[in-house]
Amino acid sequence: MGLYLKNVLGVLLILIGGLGRAQDVKVALGPDQSAANQIWKITLTVENERLRNYSPFPEIEGLIKRGTSSSTSTSFINGKMTSSQSITQNYQPLREGSITIPDFQMDVNGTSYRIAGKTVTISPPIQQQRRADPFDPFQDLFNRDQTPTEFIDVEAEAFLALTTDKSEVYVGESFATTIAFYVAESNRADMRFVDLGSQITEIVKNVKPDNCWEENFNIENVTGEPVEIKGRPYTQYKVFQATYYPLNTEEIYFPSVGLKLIKYKRARNPSFFGRNRQEDFETFYSKPKTIKINELPEHPLKNRVAVGNYRLQEKISNKELQTGQSFNYSFNIAGEGNISAIEAPLIPENDKFDFYDPNVRQNVRRSSNTVRGTKNFDYYGIPNEPGEYALGDYMYWVYFNNVKDTYDTLKSTAVVNVTGNSRKNEYISSTDLGSFYDRIPFEDNELRLVKGSSLITILANIFIFAILIFSAVLVFKK
Repeated sequence: MGLYLKNVLGVLLILIGGLGRAQDVKVALGPDQSAANQIWKITLTVENERLRNYSPFPEIEGLIKRGTSSSTSTSFINGKMTSSQSITQNYQPLREGSITIPDFQMDVNGTSYRIAGKTVTISPPIQQQRRADPFDPFQDLFNRDQTPTEFIDVEAEAFLALTTDKSEVYVGESFATTIAFYVAESNRADMRFVDLGSQITEIVKNVKPDNCWEENFNIENVTGEPVEIKGRPYTQYKVFQATYYPLNTEEIYFPSVGLKLIKYKRARNPSFFGRNRQEDFETFYSKPKTIKINELPEHPLKNRVAVGNYRLQEKISNKELQTGQSFNYSFNIAGEGNISAIEAPLIPENDKFDFYDPNVRQNVRRSSNTVRGTKNFDYYGIPNEPGEYALGDYMYWVYFNNVKDTYDTLKSTAVVNVTGNSRKNEYISSTDLGSFYDRIPFEDNELRLVKGSSLITILANIFIFAILIFSAVLVFKK
């Protein structure tokens, strides 16, 4: 029993010692000299902590990115546990000569690191085959078997999947869509992503539905996350993630899409000095998927309501008001759903308050397969009539609650007390039509023939015109 306790304490001390070590981040640049037909590398290594996220490796003029590789290791040294995870970015030279690697910055697990650059000299391509050495006594032994190496294909325990969190939704209701590559923990095939950026662009173009509003999670770095599928451990590599909101009842169809990877074949009889693997390609395909879209239940506002799970956060500057005194009121809608499509509350026409068009602000957060946020409507109002008023009679917002599967209403709970004189008389005086209407009480009700008055005016004009002609004639004769 004493030996057992001693061993347990020893293991605990090892684990505690490993946990106590701080994160160590290293970025190693490739050699100062390389050939045009050799790969130049930058390696990011994190020790004693999982590599959760990192910013992209730098774009370098004269070099082009040619895929990444990763590795992990755990070891016990002098009773202390250490672990490391590395990501290597491969670069292919585009020309010979000197290439300047500028200083650059990388964000690793939320911390920024600045890496000093350098100059790399790229020489002409070199012959990479092993040269025969006449003085090497082992040369004949190593080259005894000159038969071509036979390579065999290793079956990959991996698959590409397009998944959604729902198979049937209402118009306007969200559903999350993920495209990910899954590799079993027991996989023995050696694989690498290739040209991932352009492949993802093509995949998104093929799967994006036309009749949906999209909230894209914009995955920039493809990193592995441990998951469990039917009791088996896998590593999940998400390449695309978005939340969609159907705009109509047209059925949504996601076709099968393919992701091509480099997959290496293994030598049937590996040798110490020979070539033991051969580069090949394999494309993994997802299964097609269909999402059924249902109409919302009948309601007068069913064609304009939002769908989701929301709550109201309201704020008012003052609940004790005077007629004509302005106040500020904020109607803030928070929750899960299509925040961008939320419209302002429809305020019924009334003579108790004047509400002006609101200022609108919104905040959208995308995480854990959901889209959450807030949309704020900031109103400027003026009360017109004294009395006690529940703002819920004027400020309310109808939506379809997809959790309760029914229509729901967010309604103001604020009550304001308005004192002072009615503003009706002010409104009437402000719409006075002028002195013409002020003369109405002083005029009689006698009707006059408009046609007769017009005849008199015409005769008078003819008389004046005749006098003018007669005068002109007299002046001419003189």
